[in-house]
Amino acid sequence: MSENRTEGRGNSGGRQRRGDRQRDEESSFIEKTILVNRVAKVVKGGRRFNFSALVVVGDGKGRVGFGHGKANEVPEAIRKATEHARRHMVQVPLLEGTVPHLVNGRYGAVDVMLRPASPGTGVIAGPTVRAVLDAAGYHNVLTKVIGSNNPHNVVKAVFEALQQLESPEGYANRVGRPVEDIIKDYTVGSHVWGGANSAHA
Repeated sequence: MSENRTEGRGNSGGRQRRGDRQRDEESSFIEKTILVNRVAKVVKGGRRFNFSALVVVGDGKGRVGFGHGKANEVPEAIRKATEHARRHMVQVPLLEGTVPHLVNGRYGAVDVMLRPASPGTGVIAGPTVRAVLDAAGYHNVLTKVIGSNNPHNVVKAVFEALQQLESPEGYANRVGRPVEDIIKDYTVGSHVWGGANSAHA
């Protein structure tokens, strides 16, 4: 009987440690609320208000996601959006704090361009694009948004662009060449920023 009780306590401790690790991971996420919108619905007896929230969540290390939530109260709408964003995070490539190459993303009437930038440039972007890039862990990126400024479409266009990015390792594996040879052709990275004045890719 004593063995069973000891084993039970051991399993409980393991579950507690796993729960602690999960809470630590969640607390390390970068959460940014991009938009909270109030929607009024006319019903018998007056108007009923609902709220919708658009949230971006990332770990600052290349994983990022976005979510949309609706509720009768703002905190609940943000909570739903945050949970959705955490469940749908994607991995995107980081190269020394910037994007590996020039890329364009399009969603609806929005075109988004992301261009690599050298250290010290910062994220040159509007608030919506900046929120996504900050959450993903990018520190130096030049951006341009053409078309609509609808936050939902801008976020989706940014994610469309990010998911087209390819790391040097991924590209080398795809073309069957050593990573060292691929890096030499890149105009992004410390081998360029260390002294050569080269145009960004």
